[in-house]
Amino acid sequence: MDKLDDLLVSDVAKEDVPILKPILHTGKKFYAVVFILVVIILIGVYAWILQLKKGLGITGLNHPIFWGVYITNFVFFIGISHAGTLISAILRLAHAEWRRAITRSAEVITVLVLFFGVFNIVTDLGRPGRMFKVFTDGKLGSPLLWDVVSISIYLAASAIYLYLPLIPDIALMRDKLRSKTKRFFYGIFALNWKGTEKQWTILEKAISVMAVIVIPVAISVHTVVSYVFAMTIQPMWHSTIFGPYFVTGAIFSGIAALILAMYFIRRSYHLEDYLKPVHFNNLGLLMLVMSLLWFYFTFTENLTAFYGAEPAHLAVFWSKFTGAYAPYFWTMVVCCFVIPLVILSNRRTRTVTGTMVVSIFVIIGMWLERFTIVLPTLINPRLPYERGIYHPTWIEFAVTAGCFAAFILLYMLFTKFFPIISMWEVKQGREKGIKETEERIKSYLPGKAQ
Repeated sequence: MDKLDDLLVSDVAKEDVPILKPILHTGKKFYAVVFILVVIILIGVYAWILQLKKGLGITGLNHPIFWGVYITNFVFFIGISHAGTLISAILRLAHAEWRRAITRSAEVITVLVLFFGVFNIVTDLGRPGRMFKVFTDGKLGSPLLWDVVSISIYLAASAIYLYLPLIPDIALMRDKLRSKTKRFFYGIFALNWKGTEKQWTILEKAISVMAVIVIPVAISVHTVVSYVFAMTIQPMWHSTIFGPYFVTGAIFSGIAALILAMYFIRRSYHLEDYLKPVHFNNLGLLMLVMSLLWFYFTFTENLTAFYGAEPAHLAVFWSKFTGAYAPYFWTMVVCCFVIPLVILSNRRTRTVTGTMVVSIFVIIGMWLERFTIVLPTLINPRLPYERGIYHPTWIEFAVTAGCFAAFILLYMLFTKFFPIISMWEVKQGREKGIKETEERIKSYLPGKAQ
């Protein structure tokens, strides 16, 4: 505590010290993890450079398999991005007071992970310069152009939605830190925040407006991602259910990613007093609901294909149920439905550790879901082409591992520059939230509120 006080020009509230500690003090374990992540990233960069030099031929992509691990990663990362903006915005608009400690950790996921979704598209193109063709030769009727537009808008809206609630905490860092360099750095981003009543009114209105805006934008993004598949006539892609199916899967995997981030933040920075079991319990219940919805859409999609008995669809259907992709498909079902149902439906196992374990399985299962959507259809094309075979190479796995490592590294670095828990929102919850919640509950009850 004394060492931390030496880094501050004035006292801070006792309850804010644990939140500021990760910024003011960095241990050896942090540097060790950073070293490991950097090594993984460098391996991924090396693999990508090899691919740029030798072409996509050194990957497992071939004719007719033009999409593979990279497109799977793209859909997966865009889905995880729903962890922040969508979940945070809904909880904020619903006045869920328990959201206050988790909103920022969720919103950071959204902004960072979008870059890696886009990067996988660039990687899949082979030549990065081809991405500019979307802007120079894009057709308004192409779902690919819709994808670019919707993701760009989503990234801009999510970045603003992350930045606005950061301003008061950045101003606090500007005012409290002793280092002149850091005070100058935070002073730039604080936008002359003084904490006046007028500034608070404008900020809270702006946050509320952005919360309303980002919800339809977030939903549209993964709906448009589904259109990249559904607008084709490929077997088991051309489906009207893909829009809500993809959005459900995105929220499902997003909640799992948020729980994992919260778990490691809680353990690493000793923030047990902020990220409490009730947060994991509530998110666990949300994840259970999304698991049931996901199973409903998965069941409906496959039942429709089976009942229709169209040969092209059945070829894809049986490749997933009993064929080469059966191990991936049934592992997905176990990870995304069986395990969450068993653990999360029981209050005794819906603990901090229990929800973390489920989240790991859900992340694995949702990646496999995207994999089993992309590959079986391409290997069984509608036209009478020769059936394809796809085996990912180490290049694709190295690039994928590098993306995951880079995301984790950037997330860790964010926690070293900005409070990962919104101090002003927690403080506001203590001062106003309890009273407002009490009044709101009284308004629900029959009879005149006393």
